[in-house]
Amino acid sequence: MGAPMSRIPLRPEKAGEEIAALTAPPDWSVVFGSEGPLELEIGCGAGGFALEYCRRNPAVRYLAFEWRKKYAREVAHRAMKHGLGNLKVVEGDARIVVPKIFAPGSLAVIHLQFPDPWWKRAHFKRAILLPDFTRLLLGLLEPGGRFDFRTDVEERAQQGLAVLEAAGFHNPLGPGVFHPADPDEPASTRERRYLVTGQPVFRARLVKPARTA
Repeated sequence: MGAPMSRIPLRPEKAGEEIAALTAPPDWSVVFGSEGPLELEIGCGAGGFALEYCRRNPAVRYLAFEWRKKYAREVAHRAMKHGLGNLKVVEGDARIVVPKIFAPGSLAVIHLQFPDPWWKRAHFKRAILLPDFTRLLLGLLEPGGRFDFRTDVEERAQQGLAVLEAAGFHNPLGPGVFHPADPDEPASTRERRYLVTGQPVFRARLVKPARTA
């Protein structure tokens, strides 16, 4: 859906400014103008997954966070250009905004795909799947809600899966087991490259149990 992101200049309009400024959960039926499952993506990158997923699933209400201005603004522009009213892009740090705007048990699905690996020890605090934030995400999901996690970095995949399972997510395939690719699912911009080159992608589709301690 559009030219490569590297060739596109930074757009002046900030993405999702009104949503990022919220201090309490809004009425999402008003924000989207519709009812339907509420889904969150943390770090949508160039938006390949978000745009195609929302095109295929028009009943879903989808919030995509991206802290990099160029990416967030371009994905928001493409969503508007293609008439995807069920996709809202928010330019900002999900770790700060997400706890304010979603009520416990309000999300049907959370997507986290190819997060920055943060190799340097000093930068690891920027990671998404740290224990406290992971437990918060579990609380935001409805019972039976799903967590979709993908990465190309095996070390981070194993660490992330361990943190998710320790937080209380259920792995239908068993502890520590990754999931095979689903050919019917859209691939992100980055994942499409790996499907061509054959580079491995580690996937986990975890579920919030109906009852949590």
